[in-house]
Amino acid sequence: MLRAELDAIDIKILRELQADGRMTNVELADRVGISAPPCLRRVRKLEETGVIEGYHAMLNSPKLGFDLVAFCMVGLKHQSEANLKAFAAATAQWPLVRQAWMVSGDSDFLLHCVAENLTRFQDFVIEVLTANEHVDTVRTMLTIRQVKRVGLVEV
Repeated sequence: MLRAELDAIDIKILRELQADGRMTNVELADRVGISAPPCLRRVRKLEETGVIEGYHAMLNSPKLGFDLVAFCMVGLKHQSEANLKAFAAATAQWPLVRQAWMVSGDSDFLLHCVAENLTRFQDFVIEVLTANEHVDTVRTMLTIRQVKRVGLVEV
């Protein structure tokens, strides 16, 4: 489904669900101004077409003992397609890496990492990340505090 195929009601549905994915269909329908049956049909269509990929709980990392959030900018030795794919696959095996992007510019990958503490993060960087055969450079950035946290897409 292309954005051009989304009407104003679909956009409202996406905004509401991104803010609160646990609301009932009746509440969602009320918030977007339509009755429940067509609202449910629209949500199902958005799910079937892949616009809505899933529903997730947002967890409070510090309350679970994960006090460190960091970003790693990773440069590979060679940017061949095979090396890029191999490194991307490796990131899937690292629980500390919560999100990973292939990027352009000075680095090849940007990794969002969450760890229990600085020691655990340093161990990961030294023993796993820089030890990876494809990695040439790693630049790390420790976060101070998160100042904004909203849904990933503004619709």
